[in-house]
Amino acid sequence: MFEYISGNITEITPTYIIIDTGNIGYFVNISLQTHSKVSGKERFKIYIHQIIREDTNALYGFADKSERNIFRLLISVSGIGANTARIMLSSLSANEVKNAIRTDDVTTLQSVKGIGAKTAQRVIIDLKDKINKAETDDDSGIAFTNSIPEEALSALTMLGFPKTKAEKAVNKIYTSNSNITVEELVKNALKIL
Repeated sequence: MFEYISGNITEITPTYIIIDTGNIGYFVNISLQTHSKVSGKERFKIYIHQIIREDTNALYGFADKSERNIFRLLISVSGIGANTARIMLSSLSANEVKNAIRTDDVTTLQSVKGIGAKTAQRVIIDLKDKINKAETDDDSGIAFTNSIPEEALSALTMLGFPKTKAEKAVNKIYTSNSNITVEELVKNALKIL
């Protein structure tokens, strides 16, 4: 998986950019928030989230890690796909999405095209604890993506374990030993699962 792509912007629209690095042009889907930060720049470092399925291999790009982290949280919610998450981040900033979730603001989330009351409530229910936990872990925002517990959780879900069970196992082990490596955390979680 890519962390970021840094290169020359050869084409930019409100929904995508083409970034050239090493004589390869990458087509990267972006939100309007990222578009506003990228506009007018010749070179840019864009943070990437890659989605690979049997029918697609798509790159989604973000001007900063906090927007990418919110995107990743949103697509973890049942019923929210990558395009819906991108629409949400085009209509609201990453901080507005976080604040709406944190304050149970269904109306703000519903203001996004395609988000109904049930979906907005599901987003709040599924993500409120994760957002609040991230705020206590790091005042600068959601910074736990790619942390040791998140890497271990990602590895376990890729191995086929249900996310909720894997998350409980990872949290249980990591809470008792925060100096553990990702490999040790995965091995210990496999013993519990």
